[in-house]
Amino acid sequence: MPDTSLPEAGRGVLSYPFAEPPEFGTAREVAPGVLWIRLPLPMALDHVNVYALREADGWTLVDTGFDTAKTRKMWEALLADALGGAPVRRVVATHHHPDHIGLAGWFMQREGAELWTTRTAYLMARMMVLDDHPTPIPETLAFWRSAGMDERLYAQRAKERPFNFSDCVTPLPLGYRRLQQDDRVEMGGREWVVHIGHGHAPEHATFWEVGGDLVLGGDQLLPSISPNLGVYATEPGADPVGEWLESCGRLGAHARPDQLVLPGHKLPFRGLPVRLSQLIANHHGALERLLAHLARPQTAAGCFDVLFKRRIGDGEYGLALVEAMAHMNHLHHLGAVTRTQDDKGRFLWQRR
Repeated sequence: MPDTSLPEAGRGVLSYPFAEPPEFGTAREVAPGVLWIRLPLPMALDHVNVYALREADGWTLVDTGFDTAKTRKMWEALLADALGGAPVRRVVATHHHPDHIGLAGWFMQREGAELWTTRTAYLMARMMVLDDHPTPIPETLAFWRSAGMDERLYAQRAKERPFNFSDCVTPLPLGYRRLQQDDRVEMGGREWVVHIGHGHAPEHATFWEVGGDLVLGGDQLLPSISPNLGVYATEPGADPVGEWLESCGRLGAHARPDQLVLPGHKLPFRGLPVRLSQLIANHHGALERLLAHLARPQTAAGCFDVLFKRRIGDGEYGLALVEAMAHMNHLHHLGAVTRTQDDKGRFLWQRR
C-alpha cells in the first residue's frame, strides 16, 4: 500500500474548545465575526454545522443544510435575529452533498446571493437535482446486486421510493464562482487559501486562514467520526478510499496542532495533525482486516462485520454497502484482490 503516513507532528491529542453545540437554529460566535450554526438532519447523523461570516455589507454562509420546511423556518428566524436582518451576499458550498448545498439555490433566489464552490460540486448538484425516480432504476438495482445486498432488503427497497436529491435540494440557478486549489479568497475580513480534498466527495473545498488559526473543514476534516467513503452506481469503478488517503496525507502538510477546525459535523476541535493520522490509520486497519478475511471469496456485504467491527442495522445498511464497495475497489486497484461475478450478479472478492 502507498505510504500515506504523517510525520511525527501528527502525534498528540484532540481538544474541544466548545463542550456543547448551539441549539438547533441558533448561532454561537466561535471567533470574531464567525458564527457557528447547527441545523437538524432527518437521519442517524442528526445535524450539520454551517458557518456565517460577517462582511461589511452582509454575510457569507459556508454550507446551508437540507432544503426542508423546518430548516427554511429556522433560517428565516436566523436571518432576522442572529444575522441582524443583513443580507446573505454569498453562499460557499464545501461540496455537493445535500446537507451542505441543499439551500444554496434558495438563498440565491431569495437574497440574490452568489454561489462559490468547486466545478465538480456545482455540476454534480445541478445534475443530481434532475433525478426524480419513484423506484430505483435498473442501474441501481444491478449495483446493489453486485455488492451482495441482503435479499430481504433488496426486495423491499426495489419497490420503495429511493433517496432523490431533489427531495431536499433547491434547484441551482445558472451561474457560480469556481473555487480551485490554491485560490485565495476573502471571507469575513480574513484571507483564506483553498485546499481541495477527495474521497468523501469529489473536489471538496477546505479553507485555511492565512496568518491565522481557523480552518473551515466541511466533511473533509471531522473529529470523532470518519466521513463516509462510498462507491455508487454513478461511478462503480471509483476509488474514493485511495483518493481519501492521498488527500489526508497532502492536507497534513498544512496542519498545525493549534488550528481551530470548524467541521461540517460534531464539535470544533484543535489537534488536526493527530486527527489526520487517525483517519489514515483507521482505513489502513480496515484494509488489513479485509485482506485477512478475503482468504475465501466474499461479497462486499459479507464483509460488514470485519470492516465496521459491529452489526449494521437496516437504517445504516445503504451507507455501509457503498463504503464496503469502496474498500473492495481500493484493494482491487492495488492489485491485492481478484474479482469474479457469480450467476446472481454478485461480485466475489478474494485475496491474491
